[in-house]
Amino acid sequence: SPAMLHAPEEVAEFTAIAGALSINIGTLSTPWAESMQLAARTAKETGTPWVLDPVAVGATAFRQQVCTALLAHRPNVIRANASEVMALTGLASQGRGVDATTTTEDAAQAAIKLAQQQCCIVAMTGETDLITNGTHHYRLTGGHALMPRVTTLGCGLSALVAGFLAANQAHPLSATLAALACFSIAGSRAGQQASGPGSFQVALLDALYALTPDDLSSLSQLETLHAV
Repeated sequence: SPAMLHAPEEVAEFTAIAGALSINIGTLSTPWAESMQLAARTAKETGTPWVLDPVAVGATAFRQQVCTALLAHRPNVIRANASEVMALTGLASQGRGVDATTTTEDAAQAAIKLAQQQCCIVAMTGETDLITNGTHHYRLTGGHALMPRVTTLGCGLSALVAGFLAANQAHPLSATLAALACFSIAGSRAGQQASGPGSFQVALLDALYALTPDDLSSLSQLETLHAV
């Protein structure tokens, strides 16, 4: 079961026994940043797979400093939008907030470069998702137009990726692809039931709960890219 931790007295101990770790910098302060560093360092030392969600990393120098330090601990997956990916690669510093200001296509090369630099998987999400480990690249479509209207869905997706990593540590790329595909399918189904952003949140949780392996294999709109 998940636990949300900030206290430096316990983050290392919890990380060492966790199946996976998700670090989200959305709510940031110096004490929390120190706990994040401790958790990331412990994950690297213990081999615990971990996900970095660099929320609005381009918005402030503090966020950039925190993420630079976190990247030194080698996340297994970076889940971010296009502007956050470009900020992490140093290609842009225009990421003013959580919403992407750059199209997925514009940032594709940045995602590949980041994956190669960090030796990790980059899951760049938006209207179209791009998932790459620097060598193999995938495009995922689907979801629903209401998804960008609901704050924190990206944060939830990062946590879902961590859960899938915990369940399939031997194959992190497959785990990441499966997590994003499940989220996309559930989003599409939720959009058919919801009347607005509020009801969409509840419908999405129900849709995720109801997903089956057959749904994943038959409904996923995942495409392997031979060139980006």
